[in-house]
Amino acid sequence: MDEFDVVVIGGGSGSQVATAAAEEGLEAAVIEPGPLGGACITRGCVPSKALIHRADVVDGIRRAERFGVDASLEDVAYGEITSSIEDAVFGKAKRQAESLEEAENVALYRGEGRFVDERTVAIDPVADGDGAPADGDGERIRGETIVVAVGGRPTMPPVDGLEGVDVLTSDDALYLDERPDELVVIGGGYIAAELGYFFGALGADVSIVGRSGQLVPREDDDVSAAVTDGLERYCELYTGYEAVEARDDGDRVSVIAEPSDDGGDGDAVELEADDVLVAAGRRPTTDALDLENAGVETDADGYVEVDERLETSVDGIWALGDVLGDEPYKHAADYEARIVATNVLETVERTVDYGAMPHAVFTSPQVASVGRTEGELEEDGREYESVRVSYDAAPLGLILDPDEGFVKVLAAPDGEILGCHVVGPEAPTLIQEVVVAMDGGGTVDDVADSVHVHPALSEVVYAAFDELSSRPYSTAPDWRDVGDE
Repeated sequence: MDEFDVVVIGGGSGSQVATAAAEEGLEAAVIEPGPLGGACITRGCVPSKALIHRADVVDGIRRAERFGVDASLEDVAYGEITSSIEDAVFGKAKRQAESLEEAENVALYRGEGRFVDERTVAIDPVADGDGAPADGDGERIRGETIVVAVGGRPTMPPVDGLEGVDVLTSDDALYLDERPDELVVIGGGYIAAELGYFFGALGADVSIVGRSGQLVPREDDDVSAAVTDGLERYCELYTGYEAVEARDDGDRVSVIAEPSDDGGDGDAVELEADDVLVAAGRRPTTDALDLENAGVETDADGYVEVDERLETSVDGIWALGDVLGDEPYKHAADYEARIVATNVLETVERTVDYGAMPHAVFTSPQVASVGRTEGELEEDGREYESVRVSYDAAPLGLILDPDEGFVKVLAAPDGEILGCHVVGPEAPTLIQEVVVAMDGGGTVDDVADSVHVHPALSEVVYAAFDELSSRPYSTAPDWRDVGDE
């Protein structure tokens, strides 16, 4: 039986712990049945955002008239788009695997890992794309340190008859050869919103069925409202509805939805389409790990329980990424990999801090957030100040998106930044200066004091923080009033 200093189960962000250990001269192993890079690279954020960029281009052409540009869209080569993206992302995964295989002190095992005891992992072979068995046929390895980083997978909601319908999920909806003409999306979170926007912007008739009264309900209420209003341009929305039954007659699929507890009064609806996309959340891929053989504890939903250093209930076994459930984002998993690597390889101890963990939703409008929402602060009884500044507070925002875009800042009376939410073009980029400020313990004044490029969209962020600033005078002009008498 081969023995290693570090064994990582999962070839996504967790593999960074293995390579860091190898760089320190330790023997490391990575166990992964599929493409390297995790869900993000081949069936998640990278291909989906590549598709959404194409949707943005198409949408920009269709809406060009608002900028005085006469443009028309002749055709969308859908199959060519998806195949080119598939080639690109799987090519990246292949190169990542080759790099790992060529690295010194790292062994790559192709298979699914499961615990035999606290330090022993069995590797079950899986078939590759051609049906051939993978390497690691039934062997076992031991690790002094083991990292659980197997990620998650789409979950199926309890909809009557859904098991008899050939549904799409976010794993396989990204590489279709042809675009569905009609599509029903079950789910109202960020995956449902992003993919609903993508298919809708490319011309499909999309219906979204979401339990909550607004899409992306975990966001700040103002953000949820903006995304919901924005998606109405591309999709038929049934917010406050719950899918209760699905049927497939061989040619068409129908979904029956009834008002949910958040939906109030209303009649049931029956929606027909070519396909059904289930985007009702994800679950941790921990059920096949036999964690009980190692004594690793999980919660009722299968998420691994860890302490603030990301160590599990068993000494020497760590976890990161989507198996934790706290922050289901690739950048969060990369951050957690750094935490685990530090705690495993160095004498210092490092704890996680998600207080300045940002995230984004790539719809139209784009959304980016960091910190607390206004609803969370009110629920906690926290004293705070709030300001919302529209994009037309900056000259470039006045031109690009004066109607929809805004920056909302939440701050404590002493200037501590509690949260920031950006809606509009380049939101995921604009949020970053706020993340840096929060991560460094900065205040509202620190953001407002820094010089912002003119004319750039970052002036919208400046205007919002300047309005909350305690400085004795302001240098942020209000471009909404320029030229008014």
